[in-house]
Amino acid sequence: MKTPVNIFWFRRDLRLDDNVGFYNALNSEHPVLPIFIFDPNILEQLPEDDARVTFIFETLQKTRRTLQDKHDSSIAIFYGTPESTFKTLAEDYTIATVFTNHDYEPYATTRDSEIKAQLLEQNIQLKTFKDQVIFEKDEVVKKDGKPYMVYTPYMRLWKATFKAQELKIYDTAPILNNLVSDSKLPNVTITDIGFIPATQNIEDYTVTPALIQNYEATRNFPAKDTTSKLGPHLRFGTVSIRKMVKKAIAEKNEIFWQELIWREFFMQILWHFPHTYKDAFKAKYDRIEWRNNDVEFKAWCEGKTGYPLVDAGMRQLNQTGFMHNRIRMLVGSFLCKHLLIDWRWGEAYFAEKLHDFDLSSNVGNWQWVAGSGVDASPYFRIFNPTTQIDKFDKQHDYINQWVPDYQELTYPQPIVDHKEARERCLKVYKAAVS
Repeated sequence: MKTPVNIFWFRRDLRLDDNVGFYNALNSEHPVLPIFIFDPNILEQLPEDDARVTFIFETLQKTRRTLQDKHDSSIAIFYGTPESTFKTLAEDYTIATVFTNHDYEPYATTRDSEIKAQLLEQNIQLKTFKDQVIFEKDEVVKKDGKPYMVYTPYMRLWKATFKAQELKIYDTAPILNNLVSDSKLPNVTITDIGFIPATQNIEDYTVTPALIQNYEATRNFPAKDTTSKLGPHLRFGTVSIRKMVKKAIAEKNEIFWQELIWREFFMQILWHFPHTYKDAFKAKYDRIEWRNNDVEFKAWCEGKTGYPLVDAGMRQLNQTGFMHNRIRMLVGSFLCKHLLIDWRWGEAYFAEKLHDFDLSSNVGNWQWVAGSGVDASPYFRIFNPTTQIDKFDKQHDYINQWVPDYQELTYPQPIVDHKEARERCLKVYKAAVS
């Protein structure tokens, strides 16, 4: 009989250190087989040169080399559905338990429920753990058990709850010897999974004491480029949320800390209300008669609206896979309110382009600018894309970087008049929601 093994299934937690599920697997009685599954159900929706797929692939190859060189082990990497992969694994190994970390998105929760049932048919247990957040699901709720739908009271209770407990860091270094002794586990190439190496790169994150301390003073000015670039690393778990919170606390910076809490706020909203990734949280906002003009949407996507700050943001996104947070609010508001294009169109475009795309935050923020979500901007709040320049890019440094042609004759005229667009938006929104 084959020696029993436990499996650790890497997903949104691509790191060996401070990984809760991995830590628990390594502390179990059987050797651990680490795996990753490139799932065609997810991949088939992405462009073939997607930088996020390249990033995941390269991160996994680095992890393989680390485990091979230092621990005489590896990570088994597969391409296929989770169902077919676990069927194959059950034929090749005697599996005692599968360990993994929680994933809260609608597809993931359905997938995990199906995998759990499949494994149980073979008397294999699936154990899952909280890892990518400090608080999940219904851990921070109102006294009546209902979820918060306004950020500020959620944030206050989050902090109060957090202060009442110890933040544990899960040190895996002393127990990494409990891995299967096999340095030649299955692997794939990037072409095996239907992709080519991306031309864009996902930048490393920067969380220095100076960045945290200056965060509040600099975060609204896109030309300064003083954001942490943490987004993709939190999304794919190449960094630990617990270590980031510890850093924020050490520097005593409430604003930086609260940005991390916003992420968890939107994650618990999507978990409680999974329909909101496709439907307005406030149902009456689905009555809005969107114009959904294809030509204007194309101009917005390409950064050719005739509004330089909007265009700078879209061109930055298209060229780098990143857009400054302040500008995300502006371009989102412009799409929904100036052009009256459904927020779902913008959400889908961001989902394709943003390196730090995370469904809960993307949906939450798009519904916020559209006015249809939780704690949303009121529908009559409409950003003026011209006066925003005076507030956040007065010297035009950001615009000059991304729209060097904005003073040329070839630069397009404004796609819509601000005053007329504002009046049209107010009329259409009022008719829908009143």
